[in-house]
Amino acid sequence: MGGPGFGGPGGMFGGPLLGGGFGGRRIGLGGLLLLFLISFIFRHFFESQPVRPSPNASPYGAASRYDGSNGTASENKEVQFVSFVLDDVQKNWDRLLPQKAGVPYRHAKLVLFRDYTTSACGAAQSATGPFYCPADEKVYLDLGFFDELANRMGAPGEFGQAYVIAHELGHHVQNLLGIESKVRRLRQANPSISNPLSVRLELQADCLAGVWGHSTQQRNIIDQSDVAAGLDAVAAVGDDRIQKMGRGHVSPESFTHGTSAQRAEWFRRGLDGGGIAACNTFPN
Repeated sequence: MGGPGFGGPGGMFGGPLLGGGFGGRRIGLGGLLLLFLISFIFRHFFESQPVRPSPNASPYGAASRYDGSNGTASENKEVQFVSFVLDDVQKNWDRLLPQKAGVPYRHAKLVLFRDYTTSACGAAQSATGPFYCPADEKVYLDLGFFDELANRMGAPGEFGQAYVIAHELGHHVQNLLGIESKVRRLRQANPSISNPLSVRLELQADCLAGVWGHSTQQRNIIDQSDVAAGLDAVAAVGDDRIQKMGRGHVSPESFTHGTSAQRAEWFRRGLDGGGIAACNTFPN
């Protein structure tokens, strides 16, 4: 959730968590049963990264590689869920990206950490939230983030969590398509349009997350109540809502990710369209 940075990490929010919440429901029963049956397969997605533990770090705070031996039952379940969603989203892009864009999909890696780690895009802290780093093609996720969602932000639902992961992988798709690098160059050439370009990039990542949501609908993993809750989750992380909750006022000129209405609209476009063509936030 640190801003996209264009050479820095790309995430869902423009800064540290300020409030808001995902009102998400749980993914359908069939999807959850599948999760627990096959999640052990996906351990190979995790990359070892040095982590600087804090005094309240988890038992595995000295290294982000997670093998389930030191974690609590809830942490193990969280890792299983993340690995399932990561794999499912990437399998969808394995099929769609070559088919619709003529570009082979290269799998992103996932780095799990507690409190602090480093990436090719710089330092990552728990307050940064999940983010994608185009320089090393990895998604970084603090294992405490979903606790934050559930306990502080009042958002325990799995569909909202799945949307977070799909959004970050949307940034990976943008990187593979060359969109991220083009936008980075435009921002460097004209800093005055940096924020509007960032908004377009983030809205496109929301739409690409919706494309994965479309595939889950087709496979009956989610139902319409999940879709409605997912749209609520997307709206919950709009710049206007986060700024209102964090500052008490809204500053549209500082938006980097889009309003609640914009984010929900573009997620819905991906959800309904089911393909990359639905996600053109750069028409000009």
